[in-house]
Amino acid sequence: MCDLHDQHEHESAAPDSPALSRRRVMQLLGAAGVTTAVMSVEADPAMAASADDTPATYTPPEGLAGDSPAKSAALSWIASHADRITGLNAEIWEHAELSLREWNSSLAQADFLRKAGFDVEFGTAGFPTAFTATFTHGKGGPALGFSGEYDALPGLSQHKGVGHHDPLEYVHDPFAPGYGPGHGCGHCALGTAAAAAAAAVAQGAKKHRLPVTVKFFGSTAEEALIGKTYAVSRGVYDGLDAFLDWHPSVANATGWGTSNAMTAVTFTFLGVAGHGGTPLGNKSALDAAVMMATMSEFLREENLAPSGRLHWVINNGGDIPNVTPEIAEISYYVREGSPARVQVLLDKVIAVSEAAAKASQTSVRHRITSACWNQLPSKAFAELMYDNMRQIGPPDFTDEAQELAKELQRSLGLPERGMHSEVAALTAPNPVYMGGGSTDVADISWNVPTVSMGAALAPIGTKMHTWSTASCAAAAPGQAAVLAAAKYLAATAVDLITQPERLKAIKDEFAERTKGIEWKTVLPDGYEPPMYEPPEWFLKKTGQKWPPKNITWPPRRVVSQEKFSSLGPELAPQT
Repeated sequence: MCDLHDQHEHESAAPDSPALSRRRVMQLLGAAGVTTAVMSVEADPAMAASADDTPATYTPPEGLAGDSPAKSAALSWIASHADRITGLNAEIWEHAELSLREWNSSLAQADFLRKAGFDVEFGTAGFPTAFTATFTHGKGGPALGFSGEYDALPGLSQHKGVGHHDPLEYVHDPFAPGYGPGHGCGHCALGTAAAAAAAAVAQGAKKHRLPVTVKFFGSTAEEALIGKTYAVSRGVYDGLDAFLDWHPSVANATGWGTSNAMTAVTFTFLGVAGHGGTPLGNKSALDAAVMMATMSEFLREENLAPSGRLHWVINNGGDIPNVTPEIAEISYYVREGSPARVQVLLDKVIAVSEAAAKASQTSVRHRITSACWNQLPSKAFAELMYDNMRQIGPPDFTDEAQELAKELQRSLGLPERGMHSEVAALTAPNPVYMGGGSTDVADISWNVPTVSMGAALAPIGTKMHTWSTASCAAAAPGQAAVLAAAKYLAATAVDLITQPERLKAIKDEFAERTKGIEWKTVLPDGYEPPMYEPPEWFLKKTGQKWPPKNITWPPRRVVSQEKFSSLGPELAPQT
């Protein structure tokens, strides 16, 4: 559910407001009592650490990105292995595997790194499809981390390179037609570019005898924000000096803005099934879910600040109208500018669920499936990344890529502007945080200095989580984005090795931003991450045993024990 990619584009536009820093503007708003719309940074440490004193007139420094033999070697490695890199992207795109079930996709990415000299271990944090790949050369060098993802999204199947909606997998169900999964967020490209960058840095360091440890984290279930948040709480990312992240986007940009914290929660209503033709006394769990959805919408006017987001889907609402649904589930993503603000809004959503259960005479329970912090920015890291992006230049989009982009824009009713073919200027974040997407990289950012960058994979004006992105992800636009992103990441990482003063400045800023703040996972006590049992062939190939020690298997069954509703005493017969 990482939807920071669109945010990078917004950060690239300089605000027209006077040169007030974001921190100062938020202080002024807080002093004026506008705390329901924007909380004063002084009242919320997580938001204070994310705020910034940079004026709107900011000009990014130049000359940070250095020239070195190791960087040249790394970039040359990417260029000479371009077919192999774009081939991996295409392979993962074809698999289009959903969160927690990326059996083939994780193997493909791990094999790529193993061939590049990395040691690979599956089962990171107990997740079957998560892995850690490690390359070490020499002693005493920095430990650099790269983020890899490879999960697809449901319902976004699309033929590659086609400019109109044309699902590759169509579900022919007479009662519930639909589409198969697809890479509508571009994670096939995300993991591929990060793996290529990690491999390139390893080759450059080895060739020029630079001490370094390169760690690549193959992360499962980013779309559900599950993989990294739990892994961070298990110490998986401990010991890193810096972490490099990117995401497919509609623009080529980096910045040091923050993101929304988020809690994902599923509510299960339990009622009593019965014949739809004799409904008296039945208890519809679906009625409860619909009531909850309706009532939660009333939170928007008086309880949802501009920085907040609240969205839901009924993921289990029954199968046929003639059977009153005995079980129904509705899932929410509750987002706000900090974990503390998320909790306030979450408590209100939970209260709505209890009211819906009482009104429908059902029972309700809820479980938190994931929860993450807002991202901690790194200005110094973003400046170094930007200087490398500026020197390398935008992705090399072919005429074919631009034509596909314009066809998609035409199909979606958007201006035909094609792909973003420049590197957007680095600008200060907007003075007032107005909310946005969330990422499980955020929890990493509070534990190790982290930079995030976006490279254009989808056409200007479109959005992630769409079939149009799936059309581009392994076609000409996506293949160009993969190679560009790999270069941006690799070049920046090499600078951290060859210019220790850059890494020190980044770590000093991190220490200053986190002063007095202790990160603690917002996952609940006793949390067990959701998992699917892997196929036997996958366990054998990756050397794992099932189940992992950190979950209860099989999971506890959810079974309704509710009773029929009473209508009161029998009516006396009429005479």
